[in-house]
Amino acid sequence: MAEIFEIIMIVSFGASWPLNVWKSYTSRTAKGKSLPFLLLIFFGYIAGIISKLVSPSFKWYVMFFYVLNLIMVGADLVLYARNTRLDRAAEKNNDNN
Repeated sequence: MAEIFEIIMIVSFGASWPLNVWKSYTSRTAKGKSLPFLLLIFFGYIAGIISKLVSPSFKWYVMFFYVLNLIMVGADLVLYARNTRLDRAAEKNNDNN
């Protein structure tokens, strides 16, 4: 029963990540994003995965949601790096005009 509530928790946390990744992709800016926040969430999911791997009652279906969320946050980190470069290029372009 505890695993069911954990899945509900992790799905609730992760439900917004696909939308967040899409917004990062389409907005093409890192403005309004927090790198420390993204890194904290990313490492939190890694810690959750490690805790599941060392648990004597390992359940693959719980692990699936942790890994899925980690991938989404990782994608958002990659987009953050891309968007930061795009922001710098736009600022440089504006300074030259």
